[in-house]
Amino acid sequence: MSVGRDCRLSSDRYAAALTEGLVATGLTVVDLGICPTPLMYFSLFHWGLEGGIQVTGSHNPADYNGFKVCLGQEALHGEQIQELRRRVESGRVRSGAGATESRPVVAPYQDYLGQTLGSLTRPVSVVVDAGNGTAGPVAPLIYRGLGARVRELFCDMDGRFPNHHPDPTVSDNMRDLVRAVTESGAELGIAFDGDADRIGVVDPRGRIVWGDELLVIYGRDVLARNPGATIVSEVKCSQRLYDDLSRHGGHTIMWKAGHSLLKAKMRETGALLGGEMSGHIFFKERYFGYDDAIYAGARLLEIVARTGKTVDQLLADLPPAHTTPEIRVDCPDALKFKVAERVRDHFRAAGCDLIDVDGVRVRFAQGWGLLRASNTQPVLVMRFEAEPPERLAEYQRTVEQAVAAARKELGG
Repeated sequence: MSVGRDCRLSSDRYAAALTEGLVATGLTVVDLGICPTPLMYFSLFHWGLEGGIQVTGSHNPADYNGFKVCLGQEALHGEQIQELRRRVESGRVRSGAGATESRPVVAPYQDYLGQTLGSLTRPVSVVVDAGNGTAGPVAPLIYRGLGARVRELFCDMDGRFPNHHPDPTVSDNMRDLVRAVTESGAELGIAFDGDADRIGVVDPRGRIVWGDELLVIYGRDVLARNPGATIVSEVKCSQRLYDDLSRHGGHTIMWKAGHSLLKAKMRETGALLGGEMSGHIFFKERYFGYDDAIYAGARLLEIVARTGKTVDQLLADLPPAHTTPEIRVDCPDALKFKVAERVRDHFRAAGCDLIDVDGVRVRFAQGWGLLRASNTQPVLVMRFEAEPPERLAEYQRTVEQAVAAARKELGG
């Protein structure tokens, strides 16, 4: 079993305690050291390991931490995690004399990507913002090896995240990258979250390109080689994504948000590609099927180089729509799912057209509104899309009023 960790100040202690416990059960632990989460996933495939754990707080604040757990090559999720908790709390664990082996994973990963991706068809200028997270020592070297011209931004690891928080889904965290791209004349910017399984992108004009728009670019590319391929995405994504990839011959599936849930759905359906608004992108075509933002960045560089088009040019024919970013509203963990269920029931009783695979997505006449409970934080997540801009505020107001009424009814 492999154990990796991010660069947060608490990660060394958690990884040491975790390793000690695993060894005490008789397991051999392969210590990967500090590395991005996708490199822990890579270790499972590259070395044929029976499982892995990454100590990481992912995109959460610096004082958060946790574990991403894989059994075999599959990430645990939902009830599997609760069953693991129950087994730990029971205290029934086996004893044995295990061992620890230090096996750095960065060099094998870099070699693998270099061999499988080859060289870009032309140099591409890119600014890389690692946000002082674990992608910093890894991604720039790989992109330079492909032939890109790389400018580094906050690529030294610092678990305090002193420059900005590493979560590319938040616009404020992208301001430095936007400025660096526009001032330098780079063709694009690539940002990562703290453990490098989420990608954020900035186009040459300084516009943030969200995960569903990236999935349009990746999906068109995959479908050009694999007509009729299945592509899985989640409820926060634009309707334009599903419509566009269907027009390009793809079979699209809307599913629940959450990287483990998306990966499971991809395995179930045989999908070649998946992705989320949050920048988790899953490539099964030419890769292993897990979310790896460093690899996703390399695939984007490959597309930009081969087509000779910048990201904004690749999306120029996508029909316009007006959207909000993810809107996060604090709500206690004990209440958030109940609120989402109450709002779902409200719109169902009103006869609205709903998608309820994850929270509730309400289809309005010229757009949609979403409310769901976050899987990882005590918040409710909303997002809205409308074809005419004047409808956007209307749809948002409608859902927000339903949320306020539900919270009042539930005493929260």
